[in-house]
Amino acid sequence: MRKVLIANRGEIACRVIAACRSLGLKTVAVYSEADAAALHVEMADEVVAVGPAPARKSYLDKAAVLEAARQTGADAVHPGYGFLSESAEFARMVEEAGLIWLGPDAGTIAVMGDKGAARTAAIEAGVPVLSGTAPLVKEGGADLDALGAETGFPLLVKATAGGGGIGMRRVEAPEALADAVATTLAHAERTFGDGTVFLERFIRRARHIEIQVFGDGEGRVAVFPERDCTLQRRYQKILEESPAPDLSDEVRDAMKAAARRLAQARRYRSAGTVEFVYDSEKEDWFFLEMNTRIQVEHRVTEMVTGTDLVAMQLRLALGQLDDLAEDYGVLDGRWAIEARLCAEDPQKKFLPRPGTLERLELPAADATLVVDCGLRQGDAVSPHYDSMIGKLVACGPSREAAIARLDAALAEVRVEGVATNAAFVRRLLGLQAFAEAEVHTQFVDANLAELLAEETTPA
Repeated sequence: MRKVLIANRGEIACRVIAACRSLGLKTVAVYSEADAAALHVEMADEVVAVGPAPARKSYLDKAAVLEAARQTGADAVHPGYGFLSESAEFARMVEEAGLIWLGPDAGTIAVMGDKGAARTAAIEAGVPVLSGTAPLVKEGGADLDALGAETGFPLLVKATAGGGGIGMRRVEAPEALADAVATTLAHAERTFGDGTVFLERFIRRARHIEIQVFGDGEGRVAVFPERDCTLQRRYQKILEESPAPDLSDEVRDAMKAAARRLAQARRYRSAGTVEFVYDSEKEDWFFLEMNTRIQVEHRVTEMVTGTDLVAMQLRLALGQLDDLAEDYGVLDGRWAIEARLCAEDPQKKFLPRPGTLERLELPAADATLVVDCGLRQGDAVSPHYDSMIGKLVACGPSREAAIARLDAALAEVRVEGVATNAAFVRRLLGLQAFAEAEVHTQFVDANLAELLAEETTPA
């Protein structure tokens, strides 16, 4: 492997290019018309235009991206996250073209990307799952009253092919179930081309805990310290931290063992994340899903373990990962926490606010702070893609120290031209309940009035 095509854009494309450079690998960037002058294009050794601004006509155009690899003689394709990263079809196309796919095999992506199949795989691996419908609910093919009663209320109607909170609807009472199923079915068919859903029990005071895994494809699987991704808005993560606060060693170790069993059962290759929902009231936990790619929040794990997950993906493909350990622990009592800086307006229902970054000043990175950003002052936050400007990841010798470092870093952020969530995140960090780790997945909504009430950033 000598040359890697990055089938992505923005900060993750820049991140992969940097990792390739560190290992002496050449890089190829693909770009849409909207990204012709983007940072990842400037950084790469070679570049290929793949289409107009809309993602479906460029970054999601499988044939165009694969042709770019062929034109440039790339040996491998790194998908990053989002876009084609969890497309089993694209992974198969890459492998059939004789190229190295820097991720799990297409079969694993297909199974774990289907929530019903993933649930079955978890059960077969002895991983606990939430009560829900074993047979998937299809339009006109199920007794919803019986299935709802069996699952219990409240429950979630979830699109089988959904992800990131998309294609998910909460139902509080039996009389609302039929309408929720019909609505979610239509949304799933329109969005994913798969009009299939299932029911799953909803936990009111849930925490979202995930375990980073890394497999060599031969059955050896490394597990990493857990990440707590509980702070969310509309199922989209706002803050991620590691280790998870107020989690017993018994639960932590059990989740790690379960994640390893599931990954070993699939003979998992490359980086992935097994996600769990934790019932803080009953101190019980269940499998949620598996993400077959590098995560946005992988930097949190890197900071507490001193590893480089992207470099590990590359080294595995190069046959240089002889030092893969079974367990990676937290170094020197470190704690790390990440905030996503997004171009959105919290005061207007967090609507994305694309536009030109007339001013963009971010804090300087150091041993206690990672700053990942694929944009520069004068660049545009495009309406065609995700509104994330970048992410700040702080670490310290304690949770309090890591939070303080992140807050100080956010205080240095200066953005003009678009609205951002920086002040909102600082207010979130300042809540006493957050400091005491009294959080759950509905925490932001429960405290939204207080979080939006203050117009000034805390000193």
